Amino acid sequence: MSRAPRSGIDESELEVVEPEVTSVGLPAVTHAMQVALTQMGPVRTAQTLLRVNQKHGFDCPGCAWPDPEHRSPAEFCENGAKAVAEEATTRLVTPEFFARHSLADLARQDDFWLGQQGRITHPMVFDDGATHYRPITWDDAFTLIADELEALDSPDQAVFYTSGRTSNEAAFSYQLMVRGYGTNNLPDCSNMCHESSGAALTASIGVGKGSVSLQDIYDAKLIVVAGQNPGTNHPRMLGALAKAKRRGARVVSVNPLPEAGLIEFKDPQSPLGLAGRGEKLSDLHLPIRLGGDLGLFLGIAKHLLERDEESSEVLDRDFLERYCDGLEPYLAHLRTVPWDEIRTATGLTEAQVRELGEEFVRSPATIVCWAMGLTQHEHAVAMIAEIANVLLLQGNIGRPGAGVCPVRGHSNVQGDRTMGIFERMPERFHDRLDAEFGFASPRDHGYDTVQAIRAMRDGKVGVFMAMGGNFLRATPDTDVTEAATRRCRLTVQVSTKLNRSHVVTGRRALILPALGRTDADVQASGPQRVSVEDSMSAVHASVGRLTPPSPHVRSEVAIVAGIAQQLFAREKAATRGPVLDWAALQGDYRLIRRHIEAVVDGFEDYESRLDQPTGFVLPHPPRDSRSFPTPSGRAQLQVNQLTYPALPEGRVLLQTLRSHDQYNTTIYGDSDRYRGIHHGRRVVLVNPLDIERLGVADGQVVDLVSEWRDGVERRAERFRVVAYPTAVGCAAAYYPETNVLVPLDSVAKGSNTPTSKSVVVRLEPR
Repeated sequence: MSRAPRSGIDESELEVVEPEVTSVGLPAVTHAMQVALTQMGPVRTAQTLLRVNQKHGFDCPGCAWPDPEHRSPAEFCENGAKAVAEEATTRLVTPEFFARHSLADLARQDDFWLGQQGRITHPMVFDDGATHYRPITWDDAFTLIADELEALDSPDQAVFYTSGRTSNEAAFSYQLMVRGYGTNNLPDCSNMCHESSGAALTASIGVGKGSVSLQDIYDAKLIVVAGQNPGTNHPRMLGALAKAKRRGARVVSVNPLPEAGLIEFKDPQSPLGLAGRGEKLSDLHLPIRLGGDLGLFLGIAKHLLERDEESSEVLDRDFLERYCDGLEPYLAHLRTVPWDEIRTATGLTEAQVRELGEEFVRSPATIVCWAMGLTQHEHAVAMIAEIANVLLLQGNIGRPGAGVCPVRGHSNVQGDRTMGIFERMPERFHDRLDAEFGFASPRDHGYDTVQAIRAMRDGKVGVFMAMGGNFLRATPDTDVTEAATRRCRLTVQVSTKLNRSHVVTGRRALILPALGRTDADVQASGPQRVSVEDSMSAVHASVGRLTPPSPHVRSEVAIVAGIAQQLFAREKAATRGPVLDWAALQGDYRLIRRHIEAVVDGFEDYESRLDQPTGFVLPHPPRDSRSFPTPSGRAQLQVNQLTYPALPEGRVLLQTLRSHDQYNTTIYGDSDRYRGIHHGRRVVLVNPLDIERLGVADGQVVDLVSEWRDGVERRAERFRVVAYPTAVGCAAAYYPETNVLVPLDSVAKGSNTPTSKSVVVRLEPR
């Protein structure tokens, strides 16, 4: 049995060294094994890591990068191993733990300490006016939830959040219960990450998902990685990029910070990589100004147009004529965009932009990949639409080795949306849901994440339930969100481990412990499997094998079914709910998959196709047949006015980001070795020229104070200034510590995603 750490992160031990310029290799293997052995011990480490991402194993609870058809025995990355170790830990949080620690005591601990305590073993309740959580039976917990839901004046006074970890089967059951209850208040973590991607791509090509496969990555001749740090956030992507490079691809990184993962990669799957021989990945790095990517892609498009006017061979005129609308207005707009403004927006020279433009000219097959560095700006939707425009100009949609590649950051976040976790599902989904279950699902749009927080803040929400995740640490404007949460009558967290959302509660609170991906799930019909969808629309099975941490822990499906059985036994809910046997669904997940077949496009023969070792790929008309399910039936080139964040005098633009010892809001450790940060997290990375301009010093401790048009100053205290080669005018610091700086109402137009990558801040010396 391993021991939990006695304390959190001691910032007084912070050490800063030179950033690394190579990634992975033996240090990554060593660190992954250290974490795994500390959390799980040697036997359990072998039991888990040899099954992660294998064809008959379980899906990594980390990122959504797809699995190759031919897999190594160690088909995981350093951060994947950490994610598995966190979930499969032998540390336990028992009722005795809660008896020792009051809620006030837990609230004083940092995120690292909370997460390191271990797996939660029993359902727990916090009563109004109490000081401690106490155990509660499952039946009593379900009754409490049903009582509170039934007492609301309207189903729309309840909010049901979902994280990306939830399986397809659990997500489908969850949305069915929620819509049967009578609301579409189904916000999820997608609202805060790739909602901008979905909005832009749906308008441009008719499908809000990426259009490429892993084979396309291998076959591409140009891969642009923009606003993404795969070395930390999707490390297995580095192996795919290296394979593409060996097959002749060029790789370009576009990011305010140089990242070790895209400089040099030491493949841990090869003896040469373990011995220290690295492979150069980026052929070109553009240190773009935060929020300048719209200007960059407008500049690329302008360059393509100018080169085509010289040779008539750069734009794919046949593709544009056969499949696209809006070409002439778009080209006319490009001619009016001045190079001076492109230079200002991007912080790059015209020569740098044209250099990347020439990479596009020479490439017969181009992929653009991106993540939250692009999606979390006020103009994010326009930015991603411009990426689609550039690819459409050269016919790079529906061509092998080409397409759009939004890289999702959580293992089933895309699958949850496919299953109906969305506040605005299309009418076709509702029609088929109603036909399958014999009820009338609500059609009014529900709250997304930002709208849900506003409603909670305004006293319009009585019950908040989260299916996984750490809502309070994933969301913006921390002080506002915490105050909003405390206004609820009941908060419910379905969780595997402790996090901040358990210590900031409504007047009453429940913690419902759930099985993880690594755990065996045995129900009435026997062992169960679940399914997940990766970032490239491939669906495959996941089967855990480990003995759960406690017999009192239940699967997410069982938790949903238990609530639904209690809720729909009430007369008010039963009159509007779906007609089905929830106990039967809990007992055999195959029944859930039969319902999914009937409701969701692309899941025909679900069970038999899930038997295939590699699963199956969902249809994607632009990729599969160059057909575009837009209202016109054609891809849309969209005119986007050049916008970018303003930078007032004496300020910097701040982006929030992860450390290498972190996955989303889960803190694995106190260091970020690729960036040279050790034994601390409260740092702000600033260009040396800005340090001089702002009159502060490298190593000085400052408060970060954000300024927005609402006139409210938001403050994150005691951050050490670190001189770092980020773009001039731009700074970076880790979340969730800096989420307090992101205004709730500062959101992307068209997606309502918080603008966590372009926050205007001043550095105020202590």
